[in-house]
Amino acid sequence: MADAAVDGARRVLVAADKFKGSLTAVEVAERVTAGLRRVVPDVRVEALPVADGGDGTVAAAVAAGFERREVRVAGPLGDEVTAAYALRGDTAVVEMAEASGLQRLPAGVLAPLTASTHGSGELLRAALDAGARTIVFGVGGSATTDGGAGMLAALGARFLDGAGEPVPPGGGGLAALASADLSGLDPRLAGVELVLASDVDNPLTGPKGAPAVYGPQKGASPQDVETLDGALAHFAKVLETGAAGARAAGYAASPGAGAAGGIGFGAMLLGARFRPGIEVMLDVLGFAPALDRADLVITGEGSLDEQTLHGKAPAGVAAVARAAGREVIAVCGRLALAPEVLGRAGIRRAYPLTDVEPDVAKCIAEAGPILERVAENIARDFLT
Repeated sequence: MADAAVDGARRVLVAADKFKGSLTAVEVAERVTAGLRRVVPDVRVEALPVADGGDGTVAAAVAAGFERREVRVAGPLGDEVTAAYALRGDTAVVEMAEASGLQRLPAGVLAPLTASTHGSGELLRAALDAGARTIVFGVGGSATTDGGAGMLAALGARFLDGAGEPVPPGGGGLAALASADLSGLDPRLAGVELVLASDVDNPLTGPKGAPAVYGPQKGASPQDVETLDGALAHFAKVLETGAAGARAAGYAASPGAGAAGGIGFGAMLLGARFRPGIEVMLDVLGFAPALDRADLVITGEGSLDEQTLHGKAPAGVAAVARAAGREVIAVCGRLALAPEVLGRAGIRRAYPLTDVEPDVAKCIAEAGPILERVAENIARDFLT
């Protein structure tokens, strides 16, 4: 087991995702560390905040030593926002939610038919300008359902209606698409390894496609879902019969094409290779060497539930840690998995905040101090 406990002190790796709406992944690691040290002052703790490709991915990369770069880009409604990506050497981590995420919409405003991924394309272009040769494109938390059309347009593609004018932004506008031209795409893309990092494997359209499954979360009514599904199917068909050929149909049906409102499909047209987001991020963040230095791993996220088992960060962390023979503990705000299910996922035990404070509203409002108390319990159970 490497040199994990040569000096007798337990070495703990905290590799948790954010508690959405309460704590960032960095804050989770800080609070867990504080709680552990209150009980075992000499415990060796290494923090490696993780993300699965969705919102928080850039922050996790920065915490792991990447440089944060900021750029002004278009938000989902076209207004300018300041978005960040992460860079280390010639590897960039780009998070589409930074430009095109739900958090970029004004409070109370949803725009399922018109929100655009144009700013995500501008973020990718900024990474190219910075000299990136490998780009990890984390997708999730989007406000958009435009199949990546806005992103492609920002990178040089043209999508025109019957009058030769650009189609309106957003998925709804694609219903008017008459012709697509990809010949103007940024030539630098051909020399870049683009990795599509996502925790979902939906196709572009159909009953499991982006509009049907995720459209309602973005404010889409049943009629909007129908409109968007038809528009994205039309988008893929126009590309298939013209600019992209048969590969467009193959991409549309591929796992991950429906990620983040179909931006996965657009990324595949750029040559992206789909990989589960947590696998990519563990590689990029240097999880393997950190794991080698630890003998106990603490992971977690806001809610440990059925979704956790399908590509979310804690399940990915636990799978790799278990394969390396490390014990894994989880922290969470809410626990909705039985002990035997956790065990099959490689998690020895989970500690929800609600075990310490049954009032859910208080858990959300005071997540930090309560998580420290949870960590004290972990220290007593596993470190003393």
